[in-house]
Amino acid sequence: MGTESIPPNRSVAGLVAQLGRYAYGATPAAGLTAAQWTALRYFSRANRFSRTVSAFAEFHATTRGTASGTAKSLVQEGYLKRTPSSSDGRSTRLDVTSKAREILSNDPFQRLVRASAALSTPAEHAVTRSLERVLEELAQDLGKPRFGVCTGCRHLCADGCRLQGQPPYECGLLEEPLAEPEIEQLCVNFASS
Repeated sequence: MGTESIPPNRSVAGLVAQLGRYAYGATPAAGLTAAQWTALRYFSRANRFSRTVSAFAEFHATTRGTASGTAKSLVQEGYLKRTPSSSDGRSTRLDVTSKAREILSNDPFQRLVRASAALSTPAEHAVTRSLERVLEELAQDLGKPRFGVCTGCRHLCADGCRLQGQPPYECGLLEEPLAEPEIEQLCVNFASS
């Protein structure tokens, strides 16, 4: 009696799940839980429009209550600070503090980053493109937003769309100027180009 072979798509899903368990299930470092590390990583990479509890909840595929609790604990520990929104007096933006930046320099996630360096450049590009496609399919199937960066977003308006002396980029969806560093940050309003 032979063993059944595992379908390739199931193998990919299993490997991704195993990588996730290794990356996020590692022994908590610096006294932070896996959820707190995920939140710090998210808020350190998110643009100013996406540094909210609601956006983090969407990104982390969790409830707003759970995301709020995680953010609250990070604010209390001095890793995040609340900044009132300039456009909406009811909401706040969560910004990483210098304490958070310091601890992120020793992020246990770097183990996965180092392990990824074992791939050749062409293999890394192929894996990245393939996993982005899987993520796009899953987000669409679940009705979730697909986070991404401005450089791959159809809302990005580049050079020539702003008046002289202003940032060279603009979010066409929000009609907001974007500085150069912002175009590489995660955004909840991402729409692939």
